[in-house]
Amino acid sequence: MSRPAPNRPLDPRRIGVIAMHTFTQLVRMKVFYFLGIFALILLASNLFNIQGLDRADLEGVDVLRSIRSWSLGTMTLFSVVLGIVATALLLPKDVEDRTLYTILAKPVPRLDYLVGKLGGVILLLFASLLVMDLLMSGVLALRSHLVVEAQEAAALKAGWPKDQIESLRLETLRQGTTWDLQGAVLLVFLRSVVVSSSALMLSIISTSTLFTTITGFIVYFIGNFQETARAAYFSKDGTGPLERLAGLVVATFFPNFQLYNVVDDLIAGTTLTLKDLSGPLGMTAFYLVLHLFVSWLMFSKKEF
Repeated sequence: MSRPAPNRPLDPRRIGVIAMHTFTQLVRMKVFYFLGIFALILLASNLFNIQGLDRADLEGVDVLRSIRSWSLGTMTLFSVVLGIVATALLLPKDVEDRTLYTILAKPVPRLDYLVGKLGGVILLLFASLLVMDLLMSGVLALRSHLVVEAQEAAALKAGWPKDQIESLRLETLRQGTTWDLQGAVLLVFLRSVVVSSSALMLSIISTSTLFTTITGFIVYFIGNFQETARAAYFSKDGTGPLERLAGLVVATFFPNFQLYNVVDDLIAGTTLTLKDLSGPLGMTAFYLVLHLFVSWLMFSKKEF
């Protein structure tokens, strides 16, 4: 007589089903479309900034740099808002639709439910950023071609030497579509993953979507100054043991979002290396596991 398979947690098939259901659920809620239109307007506005392209200097480079800056800034804003709001809506929506009771009545481990729900949000963020990345890369590729063409024509007309024209061309192309830019988009995505996992943890103890949303933004705000606060706490000048312990708690439970702030350096022309990505990748994995573990501890004892 065959025995039923044990109901083990972290089943990939079960988590995948919940994640896809969550993804479909969030798309139907249409917050995704509203923010997508907002991002498209900002990206499209760069198409009208065409002054200075026919000059043989770095004016055209500034135009491309502006497109990069605005696009990455829009992606960051979009992904953070979407990550917090979408995660805050999940549990209240499932309770309202009584979907949560149906799922928990079945032999579904609560850990699988949480991982699946967060997976759906991450899938939505990935799809959104992928679309925005394609739009940004398309705009930059087109504008880079126009800028280089106009600069070379103006430089030849002004009698510039070939090596100087080539140097100008390379400098201009560095502000176009590069692997560094794709690395910056990856960092934007990693930041949104941490934002979403912290919002999931907050939603377990929250009583309303509004509370989760507000506290989620507060955590994100503090996380952007966490490194500065930690340095102050760990300063040897006039800092007591309790303050040091508080600093350790803050440093552990508030994600350090400054790790992902390399966009400004990239816009300034700094090259993004694998070392720059390894730190944020490791910290994203750490925060993801930590937030899911704490969420599971609280959710496993919660009555509905």
